[in-house]
Amino acid sequence: CRDLMVEAADRGEVEFVHDVTSGLPSRVMGQLMGLPEDDWSHLHGLAERQTSGQDPDLIAPGEGPDYSASIEMAMYAIELATARRRAIDAGRTPPSDLTTLILEGDFGGQPMTELDFGSFFVQLVTAGNDTTKTMLSSGLLALLQHPDQLAAVRADASLLPGAIEEILRWANPLHYFRRTAVAPTRIGDTEIAAGDKVAMYYTSANRDPEVFTDPDRFDIGRHPNPHLSFGIGEHFCLGVHLARLEGRVFFEELLGAFPKIELVGEPVRIRSNLNNGLKRLPVRLET
Repeated sequence: CRDLMVEAADRGEVEFVHDVTSGLPSRVMGQLMGLPEDDWSHLHGLAERQTSGQDPDLIAPGEGPDYSASIEMAMYAIELATARRRAIDAGRTPPSDLTTLILEGDFGGQPMTELDFGSFFVQLVTAGNDTTKTMLSSGLLALLQHPDQLAAVRADASLLPGAIEEILRWANPLHYFRRTAVAPTRIGDTEIAAGDKVAMYYTSANRDPEVFTDPDRFDIGRHPNPHLSFGIGEHFCLGVHLARLEGRVFFEELLGAFPKIELVGEPVRIRSNLNNGLKRLPVRLET
């Protein structure tokens, strides 16, 4: 994270989304999974291609999501798993990383297959890249748009955990998720039959006036803050602790490195029904 700040300081004016925030999740996932450093940026690019299928600046009109990126990433992971298991079979001690932990784990009484590992890898890397990048860039924009809140967290770093939760509520990285009802149920006055598709909108739930006092106010001291940006129940985010840690450390380093941060252009949002994020955030970082 500190290396990212050094690189950003050398530039001064940056496009914050891709010049700064994109690097953190790529590095974290690469190190956790034991991936070669030369592959990190390529995998990040594959992740972005999968989630930018509605933005005309990022994909040609009419093409839709880039499913070839998912296939390419899955094949990368399958080759990784195959090579790792061949090395183990040859008597070599595997690295102590998340890839080894997963491949040596028990999944229903047997190891995870290379094909399943490929599918899991695509979900893990794509989700970890896109949502974290969005949390960090949207979080900075929220703080810049609320200078009193930025000043408060600069003056007292102990407010950062609460600031991260409010960023997640205020600028939830995903707009919605869809689930399939496995049994008949009722939501409010609506009957839901087994097999019905149900969409839950985080953007709406996180501003529910029955849950949040003054829900349209950005307040880093909000408590309690039962936002749903990490999901709920059996669908609760697998990477919740890592995401919170990344957010806290990133903003500690960012605010510590740059006493002055200011917008130098209009933020531009990505066009997406799913992703609630920015594709451009031009800022000046002053040391």
